[in-house]
Amino acid sequence: MIELEQRFSSPDDCRDYLFGLRWPNGYVCSQCGNSESWKMSNGLILCKRCRGQQSVLAGTIFHRTHMPLPMWFRAMWYVCAQKNGVSALSLQRALNLKSYNTAWLCLQKLRRAMVRPGRDRLSGEIEVDEAYVGGKHVGKRGRGAFGKQIVFVSVEKKAEAMGRIRLVCIPDVSCVTLRSAILETIEDNATIYSDGWSGYAGLSKSGYTHKIVDKSTQELSEELLPKCHLVISLLKRWILGTFQGCVGAGHLQDYLNEFTFRFNRRSSRSRGKLFYRLAEQSVATQPNDRSKIINH
Repeated sequence: MIELEQRFSSPDDCRDYLFGLRWPNGYVCSQCGNSESWKMSNGLILCKRCRGQQSVLAGTIFHRTHMPLPMWFRAMWYVCAQKNGVSALSLQRALNLKSYNTAWLCLQKLRRAMVRPGRDRLSGEIEVDEAYVGGKHVGKRGRGAFGKQIVFVSVEKKAEAMGRIRLVCIPDVSCVTLRSAILETIEDNATIYSDGWSGYAGLSKSGYTHKIVDKSTQELSEELLPKCHLVISLLKRWILGTFQGCVGAGHLQDYLNEFTFRFNRRSSRSRGKLFYRLAEQSVATQPNDRSKIINH
C-alpha cells in the first residue's frame, strides 16, 4: 500500500498509468486515426490533426466517476490484496468512505471488469455440472429445488489438477439452456464429462465428445465429477464466509465473475500482477452507470 500511495499519489499519475494500458502502442485518435496528440492541462488528449478531444477515462468503468482516481486505485489494490474476497462494508471501512452505496457500486463495477472482453473458452477435457445457490429452503434439494439460483459450472481437467473455470447463471436446466451455456464457455471439439441428466443429451451433435459419468460405472463410482463438486463447495463457502450468504439474485453473476477471476489466478504469487490485470481490463470494459447496475 505504501508503494501504491507513492506511485499513484495524484490523478495525473493514475491517468498516465491508464493511458499506457489503454494505448500500449501509442495514442490513436478515435475520430481520424491520427497518432500525434498533445496532453492538455485539464487531463484531456488533443488530436493534432482533427483537434478532437478525448479523455483517458471515456468508455471505461471510470467514465464520469465522482470518486477520485487515487481512491479507485486504492480500491483495486485492496480487492486484489485480499485473497478471500471483499465485501462492500469492508471496502468502506478500509478506504474510509462515507457512503456504503459508493463502496458497493465501486465493487460492482470492478466485478464487471473482471471478465475480459473476448476471453478464451475452455478447451481439452471439461467437467460440467450445475450448482444451486441460495439460503436454506424446505423441500427438495438439487435439481428442482425451489427458491434457489442455478449456476452452470465448467472446469478444465489438467491431470490430477484443475485448470480454468467458468460460472454462468442460468434460468433452468433444460437442454436448450445448458447447450447455450456450453457453447458460450467451451471450445468446439472439447471432451465433456457430465452426469446422466437428459439436458446434456445431444452434445455430440454440436461437435463435442460427450462422456457420461454415472454412479453405476464401476471405475468411476467413487469420484463423480470431483473437480466440479470441489469448485461448487469452494464457491458456496466463499459466499457464506465473505458475504454471510447474502448475495442478491439479480447480481449473482457479478459475484461469480469475481470468484472466477480469483480462482483462475489462484497460483499467482504476485498481487501486483492481479492489480495490473484488473486495471488493464477496467479500461477495456464498457461503462455501466448506477441505474443499469441497480436495475440489472
